[in-house]
Amino acid sequence: MTFKRILSLLLIASVTTALCPAMAQQKAANKPLTSLQQDFVDLGLGMFIHYGMPTFMDQDWSDPDAALSLFRSPKLDADQWAKAAKSANMTYGCLTTKHHSGFPIWDTKTTPYNVMNTPLKRDVVKEYTDAFRKNGLKVMLYYSILDTHHGIRPNQITPAHIKMIKDQLTELLTNYGEITALIIDGWDAPWSRISYDDVPFEDLYHLIKTLQPNCLVMDLNAAKYPTEALFYTDIKSYEQGAGQFISKEHNKLPALACLPLQANWFWKTSFPTTPVKNVPELVDKFIIPYNGAYCNFILNVAPNANGLIDDNALEALKEIGKRYQRAANPPKLGTYAAPVISSNIAKHIRSNSSWSDDMNIMDFANDDNFGSSWSSNPTVSAPWYELTFDKAAPCNMVVLTAGSNRKATYSLSYFANGKWNPIEAKNEGEKKVNIFRFGRTWCEKIKVTISGFDSPPAIAELGVYNERK
Repeated sequence: MTFKRILSLLLIASVTTALCPAMAQQKAANKPLTSLQQDFVDLGLGMFIHYGMPTFMDQDWSDPDAALSLFRSPKLDADQWAKAAKSANMTYGCLTTKHHSGFPIWDTKTTPYNVMNTPLKRDVVKEYTDAFRKNGLKVMLYYSILDTHHGIRPNQITPAHIKMIKDQLTELLTNYGEITALIIDGWDAPWSRISYDDVPFEDLYHLIKTLQPNCLVMDLNAAKYPTEALFYTDIKSYEQGAGQFISKEHNKLPALACLPLQANWFWKTSFPTTPVKNVPELVDKFIIPYNGAYCNFILNVAPNANGLIDDNALEALKEIGKRYQRAANPPKLGTYAAPVISSNIAKHIRSNSSWSDDMNIMDFANDDNFGSSWSSNPTVSAPWYELTFDKAAPCNMVVLTAGSNRKATYSLSYFANGKWNPIEAKNEGEKKVNIFRFGRTWCEKIKVTISGFDSPPAIAELGVYNERK
């Protein structure tokens, strides 16, 4: 190889490295999920940043067809946000890249309805990621599945919508360097009503992990699912403003709690003259005790219409920094089951059981509602519960969420080719949520036989999954 050829290759390599820092960052060695979860818990405290079209409308949800001309922030300064976060001894930020009304604040190629076609004409996600990294802070992003501008809403999901979601996530996880976590919202919530089947959770989970294996996937769905297992998320979340509070005494999972410092998530014209939350109470009642219960706390601070954080919020953040220090030796997580991320193929299929309680018959245990239960009649000594598929289906995981009774032993079997066979699987869960993983098996029926109970057993949900491996 000639000297000229070698010099040319070296020049190309140096230019590629300079122009593609994101590519270099994303080639970090893959870490086990449990290590990433512990790292997240250890971060202690971060800044949630709700900024977008609602900022200019005095609303938390903006008009999905709001005029692009509204989006003006002449003094936008992401470096101010980052320095404010550091003043509070925060370790990371998380920015709302797209909220429920469907307005992306990055340079997306998926829709003309985005920040680059506003008077601002600046990629806010890039400015945020650059500023937070420059200040030594980790970067997380928020993304809403619900998108009322583009029609991604209940009963209207199309393949084109799913493609748009995948394309937008690909942009966010390709063009902005290493993303520590992606916080997803507007999915499988009572108010959004977009299920994990309408927009397939497992597909998006694997897409994210393919693009950035070390990126945690967090869905803000704690309200629906039991707190004893990770359903459709790498981190259990608690939105305190919606009445979701972690048990400091009993939580054993990596968790996130969130709350706005101001009165609402997005900025309101009243904010500069409205008191923010009480700092001593925030730190002493929530942040420090939650950190001691494997829970990272993310405090929302909403920039104003000029793109700056108001003075009263800046002062509160400085006060937090004087009162809060991340623990030198955060508590170490114990063992817990891997997240459940696949579609539940047992929802609403045919079910049968031994004699049940009159008001709690068999279909309550596979109605996708953890608030209802099948309950055994008190006189039955060997109760059982059974699910029947329309045709033989592959599965490799069963999740049994107990109802009122938690002291019981569950034995699983499956029916195929005219006979019942035992399912050999160790329970990875605990008394409330029992998780059984096993080799892929084709099943016509699944049966649970219950023993060792001291009161009539109940099943809130029996889920069956064909987990991708």
